[in-house]
Amino acid sequence: MCGIAGFIGAGGGQDLTRTVQAMTDTLVHRGPDDAGAWVDEVRGVALGHRRLSILDLSPAGHQPMLSACGRYVLVFNGEIYNHLELRRELSGHWRGHSDTETLLAGICAWGLEETLKKTVGMFALALWDRKTACLSLARDRMGEKPLYFGWNNKNFLFGSELKALQAHPDFSAEVDRDALALYLRRNCVPAPYSIYKGIFKLPPATIICLPYAKIAPGTTALSWHDLKPACSRYWSLDDVARQGQGRSLDLSPAEATERLDAQLRQAVGRCLMSDVPLGAFLSGGIDSSLVVALMQTQVRQPVQTFTIGFDNVQYNEAEQAKAVARHLGTDHTELYVTAQQAREVIPQLPGLYDEPFADSSQIPTFLVAQLARRKITVALSGDGGDELFGGYNRHSWAPAVWWRMAAMPPWGRKLAARSLSMLTSQQWDSSFRHCAPLLPGKLRQRTPGDKLQKLANALGASSQLDLYNRLTSHWQSPDAVVLQATDSPSLASAPAELGFAESMMFYDQCGYLPDDILVKVDRATMAVSLEARAPLLDYQLVELAWQLPLAQKIHQGQGKWLLRQVLYRYVPQALIERPKMGFAVPIDEWLRGPLRDWAESLLDEWRLRQEGYFNPAPIRQKWQEHLAGQFNWQYQIWDILMFQAWLAENR
Repeated sequence: MCGIAGFIGAGGGQDLTRTVQAMTDTLVHRGPDDAGAWVDEVRGVALGHRRLSILDLSPAGHQPMLSACGRYVLVFNGEIYNHLELRRELSGHWRGHSDTETLLAGICAWGLEETLKKTVGMFALALWDRKTACLSLARDRMGEKPLYFGWNNKNFLFGSELKALQAHPDFSAEVDRDALALYLRRNCVPAPYSIYKGIFKLPPATIICLPYAKIAPGTTALSWHDLKPACSRYWSLDDVARQGQGRSLDLSPAEATERLDAQLRQAVGRCLMSDVPLGAFLSGGIDSSLVVALMQTQVRQPVQTFTIGFDNVQYNEAEQAKAVARHLGTDHTELYVTAQQAREVIPQLPGLYDEPFADSSQIPTFLVAQLARRKITVALSGDGGDELFGGYNRHSWAPAVWWRMAAMPPWGRKLAARSLSMLTSQQWDSSFRHCAPLLPGKLRQRTPGDKLQKLANALGASSQLDLYNRLTSHWQSPDAVVLQATDSPSLASAPAELGFAESMMFYDQCGYLPDDILVKVDRATMAVSLEARAPLLDYQLVELAWQLPLAQKIHQGQGKWLLRQVLYRYVPQALIERPKMGFAVPIDEWLRGPLRDWAESLLDEWRLRQEGYFNPAPIRQKWQEHLAGQFNWQYQIWDILMFQAWLAENR
């Protein structure tokens, strides 16, 4: 894995090489093993690279890399898992065995778009065509690897992280208040936006081609809309979902299990290619257990697996992970961290994530990455299983809730919502704890009070999309919180052929997965120079998942049904079946306890007014209600705190 950066411009009045090196120096955590730069002094083009050596540890893998024909210069961050297969289609003399060299040879033979269509992998890249004087930026299909770009003070900039763009001496930008409103709704800034005006994230599966004449120094600043004519998709999740519905596989459960098992085995096998030590994260849940099980069937030595645990039983999955590891025979490492150790990560978060990011599972994700990096350089994860196979609770119960809501008169909905709101979150939690021995397994939830609060809010939904937005939004009306902002809650439309549950999975794959989950994993792992691979995001597996009927994903109210059937071939059902916990820390308790003073200083009313981004009234109200235990506003408060902490570091 690596970090890339570059620009077209004057270099801030400095030497081009020195400027691009300053940009890539901010990415040393992404690539501690090597660094390189390539410049065209005449045109003011500079490409920079930081390398984490995974394949071909020799100098033959050095970047920026020139094609054998001399036409192209490439900086590449990622892995092409099928690059050896591609080599067999290509002819020529190979200098080394890196996938970067394979990619360049493919571009020379087939062109960029056709080459990317042939690839299986994760990546972000920048390609300079010396013949046509054109810069191309591209990103992998599911959005595993990040790429920012934009026009800033007469320079066109790009990089793996915002900090690389900020290192350009001419960089200056202001906070995009509309993006800030989106952040409060989604707890992350969704593509194509960034927290800064004029700086964008390249969406997944996208190529933009920018002729030098369009971005040469002195031209007019470009917006995202200006780039659309030069923007193309080499793969479309919309088409995959639509075609999948039209070509649904007519397989028996046994046949579907066999088909999925084979596809999963292939996807995991591709991710085992490495010239450095490799292992996996293991939570003991369905997705990570399945990935580890399939790894163990394809390697001779025990797979190295890693788990962190907490003394708080409500948040601890280490015992389940240990049981799965013991059954599979892995070389398992676990580390129990104290609440204090977890909280010590918080001051690092603004620097790790570069822009406001408020998924609090960023803390344990960083801790498990830090643990794994002591022994390995590549870690496989189970990310993607929930989004592809209906694993979130909303996928199972939201359609049923919607149809029941549709049958209720408006006054009935209001009465039900009012009834659910009569007790606080803590009171509901207490009631469920007392009744737990009498409740069926499906009703034994970790945070029932929070879920009932969410249900009360959902009862006001006017459409299926509105219901999804209510279930996945933190601040329901962020434009009332962010000053001078316009709220845009709507998402890209799901294909009309999809039912409600499938539409939610589509929205999750388009938004929540690349904008939240994959950002969280990328920044947490790259912060410790660890490469994370997600075999469940193999695009051929994604395409297969969309061809499977919904009943084989969500069966009798249980999500990931077919994944479970595959997993039960390798791990006993008794080791897996338990209420879904997620990967979390008790932020709600910490905010009322050890983090209270820190939070109070960032949420101070005078401070909020002086900074001028937020209306203090709704923030202070939620803060006081949270402290009093009336409601659990941890997610909303954490959104504000992560922006405030980021702002303090980026003034």
